[in-house]
Amino acid sequence: MGRNRRSTGILFFAAILVSMLLLPGCPARKSIVAPYQPKPLFKPKDVAAVAERMGYSIQAGAFRQVNNAARLTKKLEGQGLDAFYFAHGSGYYKVRFGNFPTLAAASAEARRLRDLGIVEVYYVVKPGEYAVARGKARAGGSIRDDIVETAQDFIGLPYLWGSCELNAPLDCSGLVMAVYQLNGLNVPRTSEEQYGSGAPVVMPDLDKGDLVFFATASSGRVSHVGIYIGDGKFIHAPGRGKTICADYLSNTYYRERFYGARTYLR
Repeated sequence: MGRNRRSTGILFFAAILVSMLLLPGCPARKSIVAPYQPKPLFKPKDVAAVAERMGYSIQAGAFRQVNNAARLTKKLEGQGLDAFYFAHGSGYYKVRFGNFPTLAAASAEARRLRDLGIVEVYYVVKPGEYAVARGKARAGGSIRDDIVETAQDFIGLPYLWGSCELNAPLDCSGLVMAVYQLNGLNVPRTSEEQYGSGAPVVMPDLDKGDLVFFATASSGRVSHVGIYIGDGKFIHAPGRGKTICADYLSNTYYRERFYGARTYLR
């Protein structure tokens, strides 16, 4: 009798086990990746920012090799000066630096650097030499067209030494500074500062010469910037070992990391 009860119990539990095995299993939980939703790094300003006009700057060097221009740029930044190199129309690479309030201040700094052996021949660029100061743009164009054309002149130049941060010759924000300064307009040096002090622009209102920002680092903060040139494209310094180039905002990498846009132009 006891043996029959035990057998019945065993059969009962076996039947339960079999029925559980025959039930459809739960589907495997899929990994859900939340869409990129950046948090504002700065509170947008209530009034539109406008880039200030350049004062006096210094131009030095005439190099056949871009690496030599980059080395001079690095030395000048080591002196606490905002500097950049660019391809001059003469076929040489030249370096510009500083934004001084007076001719005397610019000349004094140039002489100091010459005495230190950092620069040799130099030229002081006066505020009135910029087209924007004369109220003139290239024929049939505007300051926005000038900025795009200047940015295009940088395409193909190497991104040298360092990441997209301060003190890297022609890093992403340094490229922005260079393009604007060559057109007589001064903007902050770093991408965070450029984002923080520019006037917000929504995507439908994005115009040539405006700045587009991305969060490309793990911090989720602004870490990259480019110059919008129209038709969904922007020019930027993409990273170590690469050359300055144009990319599309629709590119998956940049679309997923887009942070916002700012303008310094009227």
